[in-house]
Amino acid sequence: MKRAATALAAIFGGALAFGPVVAANTPPSDSARQSSPKNDAGSKAGVDAWMQGDYAKAVAIWLPLAATGDADAQYDLGQAYRLGKGVPVDFPVALEYYRKAAGQGHPRAQESYGLLLFAMNRRAEAMPYLQKSAERGEPNAQYIVGTALYNGDLAPRDLVRAYALMSSAARKGMPAATSSLAAMDQSIPEATRNRGLELATQMEQSRQAQVAVVRQVPPPAKLATTTIPAAALSAAAKAVEEEAARLKAAAHTPTPKAETKAAPTSPATKTPPPTPTPKAEVAQVASAKAGSWRVQLGAFSTDERANSAWVALSKKVKELSGYKPILVKGGNVIRLQAGPLATQTDAQKLCSSVKASGADCILKAM
Repeated sequence: MKRAATALAAIFGGALAFGPVVAANTPPSDSARQSSPKNDAGSKAGVDAWMQGDYAKAVAIWLPLAATGDADAQYDLGQAYRLGKGVPVDFPVALEYYRKAAGQGHPRAQESYGLLLFAMNRRAEAMPYLQKSAERGEPNAQYIVGTALYNGDLAPRDLVRAYALMSSAARKGMPAATSSLAAMDQSIPEATRNRGLELATQMEQSRQAQVAVVRQVPPPAKLATTTIPAAALSAAAKAVEEEAARLKAAAHTPTPKAETKAAPTSPATKTPPPTPTPKAEVAQVASAKAGSWRVQLGAFSTDERANSAWVALSKKVKELSGYKPILVKGGNVIRLQAGPLATQTDAQKLCSSVKASGADCILKAM
């Protein structure tokens, strides 16, 4: 199916705009932060400026940090030069910043470096980075590596693994992967396809085994420390219906792991930021409903950064108000997701609203 290779234009068409890696208005620092405490404050100021549309200010903040070897700032500048935000579009400069950050183990920089190398026709150099990204579950990389394995280009032909990666990318809502998967269905024997699906399941299970327990992100100004038990959520939901005053008390009930019961008062041992309004609590508790789909809005290094991104994005996308923010921790990456959603169609509609605001969004099946 050599024609599958031509579908790469879906990712690398136009001005090297490779897929949904980063939308123009999404802060480039949506990756694992690796800054020192001193640099982290400056890097965050750059993210804040980017979110407000002041790209030139963001670049000015990141330049001196990148010069000191800060991997986050180097990755951020790579995004800015690739997108032409705050600076002219310059792919070679973007590639160099990606290279520096990738060399320090920056996950998103490694992915972006591989994608840009591939887009610039330096495909053999790109493959090691894309293969690592594919193993981490990144759909763009899975699509490219899956195509290469199918065609036997840049890697030995492996139909089972090719089908596994392509089906995984398609399941994450990537149209180009869905089209290529349909073409594979016409040429790969059913037994081989079944083995590919089994491998895809094994790969996902292995990846999930390395991901920390999913924790609900607390209200915007509240420090995230533990997962709120289902029983506490149910009690809070009931309190909403009975009495607004009781809702506020229930929503601020601490649930430390060392205790068997949550106290009916606000935490005394932790110093939370300013108290959020009761309405914000009601929206999160009331939205805790069943569903097998989520949407992913970005990846961060701390709960606080994911929390800040949720606040900024939920202000721009009113459809998000009906869902709860969720953190998925894996290694040094914290993924911000929203949900749950009952069907894939619901998830696609929500993603469309998010993308319409200029932000990035990926479907996630649970």
